Order: sequence, then structure tokens, then C-alpha cells
Amino acid sequence: MPSEKVLLEKQKIVSEIADKLSKAVCGVIVDYKGISVEQDTKLRAELRASNIEYFVIKNRLLKLALEKIGLSGLDYVLEGTTSVAVSYEDPVAPAKIIDKYSKELDSIFNIKAGFIDNKAADKESIEALAKLPSKEMLIAMTLAGLNAPIAGLANVLNANIRGLAIALNAIAEQKGA
Repeated sequence: MPSEKVLLEKQKIVSEIADKLSKAVCGVIVDYKGISVEQDTKLRAELRASNIEYFVIKNRLLKLALEKIGLSGLDYVLEGTTSVAVSYEDPVAPAKIIDKYSKELDSIFNIKAGFIDNKAADKESIEALAKLPSKEMLIAMTLAGLNAPIAGLANVLNANIRGLAIALNAIAEQKGA
């Protein structure tokens, strides 16, 4: 039986993790078995640059934290080595970065599952999320879609005016000749 001091420490860790998970818009659970220090340092630097928090955690503590926030459906991935990448702002960024490293490091760094807006997501959903364009790109695509009809109308109106100008110019040349 663990001492009361150890139990209190673990309860504190579970509360902190539960707080992080509840505030996150997206999280990716990873199996990081065999990753080198150099690879881990590079990964953490890239995650930090994108405002993504990354931490290694014991499966039992993660399970308790997930239960505390009412997020179910992820127990099946809580075995082996486990780390978590969470984002509080961008729901796509952790999936993109982790998916990139998963492909680079093939058998030693793999996506297990994740969550999006406090709902469990399987590995395939996280990989699909990673393929989405960035938030800025989605906004640009939306604005381009909104701008297309207006630009088309402007071209049509300009074509009529341009045609009229050419016709008037041709008439003026005929009368002047």
C-alpha cells in the first residue's frame, strides 16, 4: 500500500493532467518506444514552437485524468509507453506534427489515438485530421470561394464595357477613315 504522501502526489498529478486535457481543443496520444534523445529534443522544439504541450505520463494516471474529465473510449490504447501532445488553440497542429514524426520514425513513434473537443478519436481520425490544411489555409480558401462570384461578376461587367469600347473605337475609325 503506497504512503499517503505518494497518493497525494499522484492525485495532484492527475488533477493537473485532467485540467490540461479539459482545456485542450485537441490531443494526440503517442507510443514513443525507442525514440532517441536527439529525435525527442527536435520533436519537443517543434511542438513548443507551435504552442503545443507535450508530456510523458503513466497509463494509469492518464486513465484517471480521462475519467475525471468524463472522456471515455481511450482505455484500449493505454498500454506500453505513452506520451500526449495537447493544443489549447489549434486543433490541427498536434496531429500534423505528430503524424509527420510518426511517418519519419516509423516503428518507434506511433499515434495510438487522441481526442478532439473532448471526444475520443481513433488513430485514423487523428491521421485524417493531420491531412487537413492549416487554419490560415482554410480561411484563405473560404475567402477565395466567397470572392470568386464577385470577381466573376466584375469580369462579366468589364467584358461588356470593353466590348462597347472596342465597338465605339471601330466606329470612330471607320468614320475617320
